[in-house]
Amino acid sequence: MGFALDKNREYFINRGVDVMAYSDSYPEGHQSGVCIIMHGRRIATNGDVRFEPTPGQWQPVPKPDSREVCSEENRITTVLHYPDEGTHLRGFNPRVYPDFRFSYTTDVVCDGDSIIVTLHLDREIPEEFAGKLCFNLELYPGELFGKSYIMDESTGVFPRQPNGPSAVCKSNRLHPLSIDTDGISADIDALCGSGEYSPMVADDIIAQPYAQGHSFTLCPEDDYLRFTVESDCQLKLYDGRFNHNNGWFVLSSELPAGRTSNVLLWKITPNAVPDYVYTPVVQVSNVGYHPAQPKTAVIELDRNDCARRDVVLYRLTTAGKTPVRTISRKEWGGFLRYNYLTADFSDVRENGSYMIGYGDSLSPVFRIGKDVYDRGVWQPVVEYFLPVQMCHMRVSEKYRVWHGLCHMDDARMAPVSLNHFDGYIQGPDTLTGYQPGDTIPGLNVGGWHDAGDFDLRIESQSGEAYILAQICEEFGADYDATTIDQQKHLVEIHQPDGINDFLQQIEHGLLSVLGGYRALGRLYRGIICRDLRQYVLMGDASVMTDGIIGNEDDRWVFTECNPVRELYTAAHLACCGRVLSGYNNALAYEAVTAAKELFAAADGNDESVNTMADILYRSRTPETLERIRTDICKARVHAAAELYLTTNDRSYLAHIVGEKDLVLSDMTACAHMIAKVWEGIDDAEFRTCFREALIALRGQISDMGSETPYGIPYKPYIWGAGWGIQASAVRYHYLHRHFPEIFDSELLFRSLDFILGTHPGSNNASFASGVGTKSTLTAYGANRADWSYIPGGVVSGTALIRPDFPELLEFPFLWQQAEYVLGGGSSNYMFLVFAVKNALENAGS
Repeated sequence: MGFALDKNREYFINRGVDVMAYSDSYPEGHQSGVCIIMHGRRIATNGDVRFEPTPGQWQPVPKPDSREVCSEENRITTVLHYPDEGTHLRGFNPRVYPDFRFSYTTDVVCDGDSIIVTLHLDREIPEEFAGKLCFNLELYPGELFGKSYIMDESTGVFPRQPNGPSAVCKSNRLHPLSIDTDGISADIDALCGSGEYSPMVADDIIAQPYAQGHSFTLCPEDDYLRFTVESDCQLKLYDGRFNHNNGWFVLSSELPAGRTSNVLLWKITPNAVPDYVYTPVVQVSNVGYHPAQPKTAVIELDRNDCARRDVVLYRLTTAGKTPVRTISRKEWGGFLRYNYLTADFSDVRENGSYMIGYGDSLSPVFRIGKDVYDRGVWQPVVEYFLPVQMCHMRVSEKYRVWHGLCHMDDARMAPVSLNHFDGYIQGPDTLTGYQPGDTIPGLNVGGWHDAGDFDLRIESQSGEAYILAQICEEFGADYDATTIDQQKHLVEIHQPDGINDFLQQIEHGLLSVLGGYRALGRLYRGIICRDLRQYVLMGDASVMTDGIIGNEDDRWVFTECNPVRELYTAAHLACCGRVLSGYNNALAYEAVTAAKELFAAADGNDESVNTMADILYRSRTPETLERIRTDICKARVHAAAELYLTTNDRSYLAHIVGEKDLVLSDMTACAHMIAKVWEGIDDAEFRTCFREALIALRGQISDMGSETPYGIPYKPYIWGAGWGIQASAVRYHYLHRHFPEIFDSELLFRSLDFILGTHPGSNNASFASGVGTKSTLTAYGANRADWSYIPGGVVSGTALIRPDFPELLEFPFLWQQAEYVLGGGSSNYMFLVFAVKNALENAGS
């Protein structure tokens, strides 16, 4: 049949093989350039020009200028350039570009069973860069371990771990002693101390190539993965994991000097299995269902699969897998690249373990039972994940030490005028009485590591405590599986101490937030390590610093002028304060006092708005300024709602009523805030307008839910949507609780099912690690180097390889699919499970 360019999807198709050309532009996340999907599996990506054969996430990346899709000529032409001035400097971790600015054009055309990639430059490569610029194609490691390759006449096998010997790759990167980012100067040596942790090196140590030649064949033993690359330039097969733990295997050709036209030509010939049809995927909740809840299986099909088979419910008995009955199926239609069927089996209520079959495809095992959510579902979040993430503690689980006592040397005041990495920016002033480099007392207590990065952001710290406080308040959560000793800085998992773990975890979050507020006289922006060598740490948090206060390895604390975050934190503290009352009265009082002070002090005046615009957006356009002002007003409504619930001071309600137009203009963001204080509002006009807006909101939610076979608002994006779906469900719970006549409970059930396995893509695992019969067991957490997981951690989940390929790889280094976070990831999931249980209880089930 051969390849053809699909003008609607804008990529090349040959039955089960798809080749995309610059549909994506996210090279740091292994999504860009030429991408090859073989029979439902993405095997190669990032086919593009780079400055070295095995680049990491911090190395230079190109910026696309234009992309032309010409279906008449079966051609996709993309123009890109180096450097990307908009992103090439990031604080003292500059994405430094060599002194060679150029544009290039990549032509990708199909020719029968092959794809031809041709590269043209707008200028010749200077002599000093000859043999350094490369065209790379990255190969996904997780599919290749133990599989073979052929390079010309030589053969080899892809190893599980990167193997030497090493080689020196002359780096194209600069090694400056100082940089300047739009007037923000920083001395590299001063920032990195002795230079031990300097992220910049003159040369890279890489592995010698496993093979080199002019013809490369991947996986000759596997018809579903086999493809061949032929090149006029020499091909070299590298192992990118040798110098970057999160690297992939890389097929690379060095670009020759002295040419601008046809600088490189690759002929890529994937093996397309004749008449290939994607294996149907049966998607269910991998935990299971309460007998009384709605139950819908979703079946994902190839669009070329016109046959229809019975959907069969099996019950697992001592005799094996026993058919119960056929379930009626419905055609849902097309979504992304697949067709979908749905099968409702809500009438099945008998306790037991089940599977659903569709032809030869089977779902994971799931249970039906009234106790389905009672053990090992939400509990791992508070049993494992939160304890493991606790900073300034030693965390043990019987014979295992998850991490040693860490970061007891927190923290020193960050340098001013610094654009640090990961979004941390310190303006021209510390905004405190401290000077850069001063040690700030009281910061070496409380807080949780923000999953894989170990930093403590204000929104993750106060936000995590807030979600836990809401769970306690809404559902009366009381669970004790852990010993938490703040005086000794010790945590023992599965060693109860007679105290509600939820309250202890809320306390732990507030100790950090209020410790910073007390010491600095304001909120911290966050606490983060000083350099990239620390930042990329994988493993025991206690080795990041030496624990001795005042040394060069101490982490930095950042401050900022940000009324939005200050007001949201005020809301969080107000709620946490009322929940902690009776457990830790002193901390509860301090939290509420701080919330009141933040509400009164957070100022949306022009100076504050301009400062936020300059630092966060580097723009003062009218649109940017108006967006910031609106965000401040919405955050103030949120804070007013929580402060009213805590203090019963009706002046906070008066403020909310005065913001009627704002609330009605963004019901998605504001409706749940108003629902929480609805009983206290007596303004007739506000109540009438708000109820009318609720009905409109319900219609919007229903319309968005009908756009996918999963029945929930869901817009696939380059990041997995799981966290957003959970957060939306948390907000929805309050609408369902206070306005059940308008908002039924179905979205809660469907949202939880989505997280637990009913989601698109061939990997139908639960996003909650260790939860359900099939779950995500390789995740982007502190132990990702071991291809492992933390029970109760919830990943972002299935992401979109644009334009239409849903993917959840079993690979721990893709943060956009498999990362854990604080401030919503796991605890919003836990809230959602409680909300589902609550909805069942309220229905008398």
